Amino acid sequence: MTAAWLERAALHYLERYSASTEMLRRTLRRRVEKRTRARGEAAETFAPMVEETVARAVRAGLVDDARFTAARLATLRRRGASARGAAAKLAAKGVPRDTIAAAMEAEREAAPEGEPEGVEEEAARAYAKRRRLGPFRRPDARAAHRDRDLAALARAGFPYDLARRIVDAEEEPGEDAA
Repeated sequence: MTAAWLERAALHYLERYSASTEMLRRTLRRRVEKRTRARGEAAETFAPMVEETVARAVRAGLVDDARFTAARLATLRRRGASARGAAAKLAAKGVPRDTIAAAMEAEREAAPEGEPEGVEEEAARAYAKRRRLGPFRRPDARAAHRDRDLAALARAGFPYDLARRIVDAEEEPGEDAA
């Protein structure tokens, strides 16, 4: 196993996926462990090589935690992730907490004037639509599933008041409820 092999592995991974620094590090460690296990070698001896490969990728601009976080946060919000849910998913990807906080602050600042909580409401609406909750449920089943819909939004990390507003909202014109 050489530094060139590790660099090729990193480039191959980064060609296919957008990644945080920690995601690249974990992937390279897994690849090294798999290869060393097959050869009966110790994976710890290659740890400095992995760190150098990750550092080289960061210096080259191939991996940028801030850029990854902003793009991933936008994707998660469009899919209906709450602020708490998105932060947890990003933390699981190895993104530092301060980078997550900076991306969320930038998201709030980019919101239209006077409505930073509109981002959270739009995410809740997207989540309800994707899961067919509240106004996106069949009208005859709405009342029977109200508590279940509120619970689903709460589990997704949305505040109760917002969940109640979304679930109790009237069906939007042009929206397909079923």
